[in-house]
Amino acid sequence: MFALGKQYHFETSIVINAPIEKVYEQVSSSKKFNEWNPWMKLDPNLKLTYSGNQGEVGDEYCWDGNDEVGQGCHIITALEPNEKVATKMLFKKPFESDATSDVVLTKEGNATKVTWSMDCKFDYPMNLMKLLMDSQMEKSYGEGLSKLKELSEQ
Repeated sequence: MFALGKQYHFETSIVINAPIEKVYEQVSSSKKFNEWNPWMKLDPNLKLTYSGNQGEVGDEYCWDGNDEVGQGCHIITALEPNEKVATKMLFKKPFESDATSDVVLTKEGNATKVTWSMDCKFDYPMNLMKLLMDSQMEKSYGEGLSKLKELSEQ
């Protein structure tokens, strides 16, 4: 019998040829995050609202967009300077859900390894989506990390 759990974890990494401090600047605030966020390009009319102090715990943005991006909020929940940014995402549309995400930075010589991860839980029947998610997440996170690399290496 085939059983599909409720927990979902995805992560991928990239090595960026830039100092860890420079990469951290790009990942530690909502506005900077949205410069490399792969979902921003999916809706040219996306409405964004920011609140909280940029680059601090509580820094938040909410989005309201087309059917492809939906509606929700993204909140920085923890910051470890030059090491980690933890966030929580609250999805409102097309369905209600939440997830956590981490961006972890590791020094590799003069370069920086960036590992971007997401964890969430899906109840039945939404957990069936897990079968299709890895390829979509790899594409989206890969695009985002490539853009982060481009911005950080300038």
